[in-house]
Formats: sequence, structure tokens, C-alpha cells
Amino acid sequence: MVTGTKTTGTKGYKKVKGTLIIEGHELTITNPDKPLWPEAQITKLDYLQNLLQLAPYLLRYCRNRHLTTIRFPHGYGDKSFYQKNAPEPVPDFVNLAPLSGINYVNLDSLPTLIWLGNLACLEFHPSFHYIGETTPAEWVIDIDPSLEEEPRIMLAAQLIGEALEAMHIQSVPKTSGATGVQIYIPIQRGYSFDQLRKLGHFIGSYAVNKYPRLFTIERFKKNRGDLIYIDYLQHAYGKTLSAPYTPRARKDATISTPLLWKEVALNPSPREFNQHTIIDRLNSMGDLIDQTPLQNLDFVLEHIGAK
Repeated sequence: MVTGTKTTGTKGYKKVKGTLIIEGHELTITNPDKPLWPEAQITKLDYLQNLLQLAPYLLRYCRNRHLTTIRFPHGYGDKSFYQKNAPEPVPDFVNLAPLSGINYVNLDSLPTLIWLGNLACLEFHPSFHYIGETTPAEWVIDIDPSLEEEPRIMLAAQLIGEALEAMHIQSVPKTSGATGVQIYIPIQRGYSFDQLRKLGHFIGSYAVNKYPRLFTIERFKKNRGDLIYIDYLQHAYGKTLSAPYTPRARKDATISTPLLWKEVALNPSPREFNQHTIIDRLNSMGDLIDQTPLQNLDFVLEHIGAK
């Protein structure tokens, strides 16, 4: 429970300042009535409550990584900024992960998550590698539409999934929470980013050759037309992507959500997977990525000359 003195804010909500005790740590919570997703009727307090339930899943993909957040102090539709360096002051329960002169946050605990949520961090983008390591923790192919509304995006993801399946690679599609779909492949340890980039290029080139009216691997958006971009280059050391189960700063309060391939075949809208629906889904289905075995890519890499 957050308690405190209320005053009327300049945007009409009631300003409140109170405290929460989480895992023995005292956190100051400000302006719990502030609307962060007004159309979805989600206030900051609603958001923090949602983060509490998402934490076991979201932390799994942010823990021991270098975290970038996107902050929206006045809600998703207002001004925002990327936060790489840990916001000051840093509470004593927050662990840092320095890299290349930047003090990243290691999002490894529930108090740290709620601290960031209170600062209106609405998106969580972890590094592709663990702290202190240079090899990838997983393999991700980003399927990125050139159009804001792209009715073919699920078909595109399905075709990439079929190509991976033909190589005996199990994968999990997930909505980005924005406009794209990402193909997530849990992998055994020891592969390099360079190997996976070559494999991504192989798959992208295959898809472009087979479906030239649907796919492109053209890096410059201005040259893509309406084609869907297979982004195998984003998966690299030092880069980030939206974490599984991160909220997104979109009108419908969407969540980046892993799907079953049979769901992809039904062409769902990413808007269906949001803060109002995610907890029931997780309670019934669990974490689809965690249920997928780590993939051995040796045979495929050897086949393309990247072993």
C-alpha cells in the first residue's frame, strides 16, 4: 500500500509520495495515480502491480545483462529518453554492470525492477550477452516491417520459422510489442556472434530469394519499400533488443510476448498481448521460451562453412 499526502498535479492526477517495503528494501513511490497508458487505463500504481507479477519472467531475460531502458516520465505518449547509465542516486540494493565507460543497471532483483518502474521506465532492453562475457546468450532474428501496419508480419514470421524447422532448429516467435516479430532461439553455450551472423545472413538470403516480394535484407529503410526486413545484424555484441515480457510504450500497453507457432498461423494482432491479458496467459501457458531446449547448431554451421 502506498500512502502519503495528496496534491493536485498540473495534469490533473493526484500527487502522492509514499513507501513500499520489497524484500526488506524501502522504496519511495511517487505519483501512483499518474496515467502512464491513459487509453488502456493504466496508472503508475497499476503498472507497478503488473511488474510485480511479470517479475519472475522478465527478470529471467534481464538478469546478469547490461540493461538499457526507455523512460517516459509523463506516460507513453509524451517525451521519452534512453537510459543507459544508471539513474542517480542509485539505491544500495541496485547492482551495476559497467561496460565501455557506462554504468549499466543489472536488473537482477524485484526491488530494482520496481525502482525502475517508479522512474517510469516503460521498456527494458537487455544486452544479447551476459555480464563479463562476449558470446551470445541466445540467438534472435528480428523480423521488422517497413510499414507501420503490416498484415503480413505473422506470415513472414511463420515462413522463417518453417526454414528453421527444416534445419531441425526449434524456435519461439515473440511479438516485439511494437510492429515486428522476433524469432527467439535458445542455444547451447559456445557459439560466437560472428557464427550466428553468418547463419542469419544465410537464412535471410534464402528467404529473399524464395519470397522476393515479401522479404529484404536491405539495411537502409528508405530502400526497402514495403518489404519486411530480416534483421540478422542487430544480434551483436553490445547491442540490445526488447526483452521477452517487457512492456512497450504503445497505446494498447502491449507486452513482448512469446507465442506458439499454431497461434502465429492464426495471424493474431500484437495488440492482443498486453498488460491486461499477459498474466492469465502466463498462468495457463508458462514461459514458452524456457520450455524450449537449448539448440545445437553445429551441423548447420558446418553446412554453411561457419563452424
